[in-house]
Amino acid sequence: MSRINKNVILALLTLTSSAFLLFQLYYYKHYLSAKNGIGLSKSKGSRIGFDSTQWRAVKKFIMLTSSQNVPVFLIDPLILELISKNFEQIKNTSHGSTSECKFFCVPREFTAFALQYHLWKNEEGWFRIAENMGFQCLKIESKDPRLDGIDSLSGTEIPLHYICRLATHAIHLVVFHERSGNYLWHGHLRLKGHIDKKFVPFRKLQFGRYPGAFDRPELQQVTIDGLEVRIPKDPVHFLEEIPHSRFIECRYKEARAFLQQYLDDNTVEAMVFRKSAKELLQLAAKTLKKLGVRFWLSSGTCLGWYRQCNIIPYSKDVDLGIFIQDYKSDIIIAFQDAGLPLKHKFGKVEDSLELSFQGKDDVKLDIFFFYEETDHMWNGGTQAKSGKKFKYLFPKFTLCWTEFVDMKVNVPCETIEYIEANYGTQT
Repeated sequence: MSRINKNVILALLTLTSSAFLLFQLYYYKHYLSAKNGIGLSKSKGSRIGFDSTQWRAVKKFIMLTSSQNVPVFLIDPLILELISKNFEQIKNTSHGSTSECKFFCVPREFTAFALQYHLWKNEEGWFRIAENMGFQCLKIESKDPRLDGIDSLSGTEIPLHYICRLATHAIHLVVFHERSGNYLWHGHLRLKGHIDKKFVPFRKLQFGRYPGAFDRPELQQVTIDGLEVRIPKDPVHFLEEIPHSRFIECRYKEARAFLQQYLDDNTVEAMVFRKSAKELLQLAAKTLKKLGVRFWLSSGTCLGWYRQCNIIPYSKDVDLGIFIQDYKSDIIIAFQDAGLPLKHKFGKVEDSLELSFQGKDDVKLDIFFFYEETDHMWNGGTQAKSGKKFKYLFPKFTLCWTEFVDMKVNVPCETIEYIEANYGTQT
């Protein structure tokens, strides 16, 4: 009997010890680790709880912007990428139904939001309230490049970026401005002499290393980690735009100086040509966008943008460049369907392809296809009368956005090198 009692007692002690150990593990995982951040992996994709610094900073920022009717939307690449991978789940999530912080609690130093400046009604009041709520805010301003072409207004400063820090996390608010091509533009985050360079690790910011241009996004409101935020309705498209968003301005001051030295042609014929060329460029851009084909201003059209911020009136055509790898077999049919019949076709897809379409008022659209080699690019040319072929070499280049005749279009970022390869150094 005593042997049985000892075994029962031993079993009970073992069971009690196991239960207590399981309770300790549960308490450690769900309470202590969430509170103190203990035991969390530092590896990419690790999560921490709703009382994390990141989540509290984002929550406070959203409360601030909502109370002041500041129409911000989320543009943070890391979080948008996570959202795009879980989009269906997020669309079906209601406010307050989230039990786990999966997005805003991802370890990072910044969260990026944006707003459209023309919708902001109380900028100064918002700034004061943010500081009263515990944020330390930095405002980055610079000259409005849209006014560089107007002597009386050039030098006017506009807000470009806000950085608001709460404890160890910072909110980067990118200020988007409307441009005449119906797109959004943000400026370069350039630190002036009086700004504390150690306020945040500026080099890690995702936006502001250079000016950027984006399509105007359609927005939708969703619930993320229990917080109601607005995001681009097509987050994948917005993410695809980011690495190709760099924007360069037309050189307004240099263009003014050029036109003072060489008077602009303001004859009726010149104005009619510029109008027809602009309409042709708009039609070409619309057609190529439908095909999903990138293009840029090339040859005389690019020179006009660079030298005088306008179409050269005596050029008599519109010139575009396209990478041969972006060629689509139905490109000729697409232009013909748009009302632009094919006038010339030179070369082949594998060698020196060039297409020419006839626009109205005798204005041509010339499309040059560019081929990439190890250390350079080239496009072919053919004389219409003799059939003689030429090969034009260009240093390698990337594409930037710019504004030209009220349109958002691409030009080579390395513009000077591109134009000099085309026309020589005396342009």
